[in-house]
Amino acid sequence: MDGVLVMPGNSKRQGATRKRQGGNPTAGSGGRRRRGLEGKGPTPKARDREGHKAHKSPKSADKKGGSGAGRRTGGRKPPSAEWVAGRNSVVEALQAGIPVTTMYVAEHTERDDRVREAFKLAAEQRLSMLEVSRHELDKLTDGAVHQGLVLKVPPYEYADPHDLVSSAQAAAEVPLIVMLDSVTDPRNLGAVVRSAAAFGAHGVVVPERRAAGMTASAWKTSAGAAVRVPVARATNLTRQLKEYQDSGLMVAGLDADGDVDVADLEIATSPMVLVVGSEGKGLSRLVRETCDVLVRIPITATTESLNAGVAAGVALYEISRLRSR
Repeated sequence: MDGVLVMPGNSKRQGATRKRQGGNPTAGSGGRRRRGLEGKGPTPKARDREGHKAHKSPKSADKKGGSGAGRRTGGRKPPSAEWVAGRNSVVEALQAGIPVTTMYVAEHTERDDRVREAFKLAAEQRLSMLEVSRHELDKLTDGAVHQGLVLKVPPYEYADPHDLVSSAQAAAEVPLIVMLDSVTDPRNLGAVVRSAAAFGAHGVVVPERRAAGMTASAWKTSAGAAVRVPVARATNLTRQLKEYQDSGLMVAGLDADGDVDVADLEIATSPMVLVVGSEGKGLSRLVRETCDVLVRIPITATTESLNAGVAAGVALYEISRLRSR
């Protein structure tokens, strides 16, 4: 079965292609197999090639306390790349516009319709392509069923939570931020990002720990909205909410026992943060106590709750409707 596997990898191979003795003309993607990867994109940079010393040097710099390019990690281990494995999953990821740095193809992989479609999409997007041994792909994906086709997805670059407000103010718009509390399904995160784009929110904030992040699955569920709506990470949600409040934003938490129907939310036209909890546990205690108002979505008695993606979509629609007045 085709599937998606997203996990960090750390290859120890010494080169980009398997080397053979005796000058075999079919080694790597050259010789008689050169036509097998028609439309191959540019050769990836050294820092993007697993096993190359340039790929490892940023990690060494971090350990030594050196100052490198990119956002600071605060001493924490930098995020690792993710892997999308399996022919159907690779094609779907490329069709969804997920940011990809490299496509890996196992040697002697049979060129069926899905593989040819993946090659076509990779060529159109000018992706780098590398042909490696199946053993190498097994190591990269930790033994996943990759079917000879794997994508490398770079770590997502999270925004700063305060930049979401400043960007809205720079555009002369009333800030609207969505915050997710303990939502662990990346598909729910992707759905929230999609709704945020549809109803004019300026960004989504998620916790750094024990919560869904912008994985390849979240990217795909967002249907391209992740390109337009920034996602930020906060170390502590309660502290971040208080900082938002100090900046003049009101905080509304979605809760089944809320005091106000979301359709009657008076603060909808004010700068605000909408907090959405998990389907099972709802809002955590400290986050709930920090909210200025708790709002509910009226549903029938036969339905216990809505998942985070659906609840956020309904609430954002109502807020957008109230603002349009």
